[in-house]
Amino acid sequence: MRPLKSVSTTGLIAMLLIAPVLISGNRPENPEKKMPFFAIPAVSATILPEAIKSTRDLIVEEAQTVYAEMDLKRVGLSEKAFTYAWQGYKQLLEGGRIYKKGILTICDFSQSSRRRRMYVVDVENQKLLMQTFVAHGRNSGGEYARRFSNSPESHKSSLGFYITRNTYFGGHGLALNIEGLEKGFNDKADARNIVVHGSRYVGVNHLRNNPFNGRSYGCPAIPAKETKKIIHTIKGGSVFFIYHPTKDYLERSTLLNG
Repeated sequence: MRPLKSVSTTGLIAMLLIAPVLISGNRPENPEKKMPFFAIPAVSATILPEAIKSTRDLIVEEAQTVYAEMDLKRVGLSEKAFTYAWQGYKQLLEGGRIYKKGILTICDFSQSSRRRRMYVVDVENQKLLMQTFVAHGRNSGGEYARRFSNSPESHKSSLGFYITRNTYFGGHGLALNIEGLEKGFNDKADARNIVVHGSRYVGVNHLRNNPFNGRSYGCPAIPAKETKKIIHTIKGGSVFFIYHPTKDYLERSTLLNG
């Protein structure tokens, strides 16, 4: 008896693929008989992962592409901050909650208050319109914001997504109302009088004599000299996002996990 020859993996696969054809050629055709399971063409393994990607995965990939194309790393905005901002922006856009489309403001509170950590981005034309300083609440931390709250009189910043509303003139001059959209995180912004306003304790002049920018009662305060330009750019229904890598917020935000 001759010894059996070994069959390569390629040869074995070829035999399995042609087996149904050989079998059907030796038997009478039976139109009611189902095709053998092993004869059903398999879906390419390289195509399958693309086919099963979730909408969230695709939005994240889109955010990463925009982030790279705009070279936002060069200006200091973290990729995580932008990706989360993009996710919420797309959710709000899909839900028809944005009145002023294309403008996305990101306050990256993972950065030192000495940094220009507020970014106003034209996402439709992929342009960075403005980059400046922004204060956090006095009870959120010193140079870095570390603690956040939605409670009145906490004097802390509130994380999450807001929609900009109307302007008014108050104790700080021109100011901008912002509506907190996330229950439990920033939906008490109106009751707490959390607004965008200018202040002299934020900016280059303040940093000349202080180790870090001043802090507010919870408002995202900006340099007084830039107030008018910033507020008139973002007012009237654009997205305003305050980011920090706080686990509780990232896991419970309905806009990031919906």
